[in-house]
Amino acid sequence: MTTLFIADLHLSDHEPAITAGFLAFLQREAVHADALYILGDLFEFWIGDDDPNELHDTVAQALAELHDKGVPCYFIHGNRDFLIGKDFAKRSKMTLLPEEHIIDVYGQNILIMHGDTLCIDDPDYLRFRRYIRNSMIQKIFLSLPLCLRQRIAGKLRRQSTRSNRAKSSLMMDVNPLAVIKALKDHKVIHMIHGHTHRPAIHDMTIGGRLSQRAVLGAWHDHGSVLRVDPDAKIELVSFPL
Repeated sequence: MTTLFIADLHLSDHEPAITAGFLAFLQREAVHADALYILGDLFEFWIGDDDPNELHDTVAQALAELHDKGVPCYFIHGNRDFLIGKDFAKRSKMTLLPEEHIIDVYGQNILIMHGDTLCIDDPDYLRFRRYIRNSMIQKIFLSLPLCLRQRIAGKLRRQSTRSNRAKSSLMMDVNPLAVIKALKDHKVIHMIHGHTHRPAIHDMTIGGRLSQRAVLGAWHDHGSVLRVDPDAKIELVSFPL
């Protein structure tokens, strides 16, 4: 048995192959796992649980079926789908977790997160993040008509794309000091996150102790999953969609 971690699928109506690959992954591999953790950006964008999108229904049903087969699913919000709420979680039968969370995986304490808060070299993004994560701002946004929310989300995605093109590769990656601080603050030596789309397993020495940071890959032409087994073996695997 294994515990599985994925992130950054960015599911949308425009990428049916990724959706098909994800559904196949649930049926082929996740169904045999002890648990599935989704560390954010499952969807390309999310404008509210009341969005009557057929894709959302399909994914919710697939995750609920996974739960019914004995595999729990846990979710941490990403920077694209941070508005996923209790209604969708209930339909999916998945458990919403806080943005930084410690889990026990076969006796190892592991810090899991989406990873965007580690990118402290991008102050403009962090300011924007604080703004859109404000509960009052979110309440106002979710009260708007669905069509208006769709237009606003589309505009923000286009602005984000233009902004990211102008940013350096270093700025869009995690800051090593932020990683060390997070590990020390949570008193752990293992971390798993997504967001940067740079899959790798990094070994570090912090305070004389060997630490490890695993970065999940994005789903584009290939799927990406991190497997952790009861013998503490960590394996990052890519597979065609």
